[in-house]
Amino acid sequence: MTYAAQSGHPGGSLSVTDILTALVFHELRIDPARLDWPDRDRLVLSKGHASPALYAALSLRGFLPREELASFRQFGSRLQGHVDRAKLPCIEASTGCLGQGIGMAVGMALDARLRGSAYRTYAVIGDGECQAGPTWEALMAGGHYRLANLVVILDRNGLETDGPTESIMGIEPIGDKFRAFRYHTLEIDGHSFPAILDALAEAKRTTTGPTAIVAKTVKGKGVSFMEGKHQYHGKPPNREEAERALRELGTELGRPA
Repeated sequence: MTYAAQSGHPGGSLSVTDILTALVFHELRIDPARLDWPDRDRLVLSKGHASPALYAALSLRGFLPREELASFRQFGSRLQGHVDRAKLPCIEASTGCLGQGIGMAVGMALDARLRGSAYRTYAVIGDGECQAGPTWEALMAGGHYRLANLVVILDRNGLETDGPTESIMGIEPIGDKFRAFRYHTLEIDGHSFPAILDALAEAKRTTTGPTAIVAKTVKGKGVSFMEGKHQYHGKPPNREEAERALRELGTELGRPA
């Protein structure tokens, strides 16, 4: 998608792919045939620039045609560079401005409590987002209201557009900060499906308040020349790079993965 559009964010999409796969295919109670099901679980991709990973997962889950992925970031497409609910109804929240999505997720979790609804809310946030003030205002509300139906997952790949988070504006000790905000906090390998699924199961068993999952990940995971490189935060691959990346991932240009 990012190669075809020559635009987008491959690095952070690859780092969060395993997390989104676990959510979309295992954890979330969602149904492509019932987009307005009141008790569906809510997924808020607060790091909205990782849209390629979410679009890919949703297409495989039956929410949009596989062929539509080719329209990513094209004029008039439903598949915007940052997820847009106004264009794609299976998206729960339009995000992009960092710190915005987590606030909406907290609101959804609070709404479920007030209505007595059964749905759970899952917010996926990024490293750079943890440097934004609105993120912590929202997290503070989630802890204050003891929203046990809220799960916040941090894609902790350690990098943002300009370099390592700890060089630009350090966020550590991030786990302790979540705990201070009254979150049951788990720190896991974000590329291990057993670890991800176990953490999600523990979040469901937690009834005293919200859960935060700090998922240690690798920017550009699965593509050797992208792994751990902040330069691929928002840099699409050229043709040679795209062909090499897809070979490493077991496919090729023009053939579905």
